[in-house]
Amino acid sequence: MTSTRAKKRRLSVYLEPHLWKGLRTQAARRSMSDSLLAEAAIAAWLDPEAAGGDPRASLEAAIKRLDRRQARIERDLSISVETLALFIRLWFTSMPGLPDSVAAAARAQGAERYDRFVETLGRRLAGDRRFRTDLELEPSDAAGAVTAKD
Repeated sequence: MTSTRAKKRRLSVYLEPHLWKGLRTQAARRSMSDSLLAEAAIAAWLDPEAAGGDPRASLEAAIKRLDRRQARIERDLSISVETLALFIRLWFTSMPGLPDSVAAAARAQGAERYDRFVETLGRRLAGDRRFRTDLELEPSDAAGAVTAKD
């Protein structure tokens, strides 16, 4: 007896232990083989409508995932801004005032340093280099990571 249906292809997949356990548990609950459940899950992922899923539910689930990601991004940004604000406050309160005799020179030097800072920041934001990549460098490389040529 020949089948008009194309023969299924074999796929070997390596799963994390918790995913393997979840697959086995769900397959047992539904009285399905692991392979059949994995095939159904892949089909539902690739084409929810064809797999009998509700496209509206798929869209709602995707929106909820995006909403959770957005909330994490907002939380991380809030932490970063608060950290920077606290650092600046601490720095301002710990720096002593300058005597009038050197204040003008210090302001000029500060303005020059600020201009270099803004220029360096602009180059780094325009390129791919970020602080996180500097942290991943070797300790000897990271010590000289932020220089005037950056």
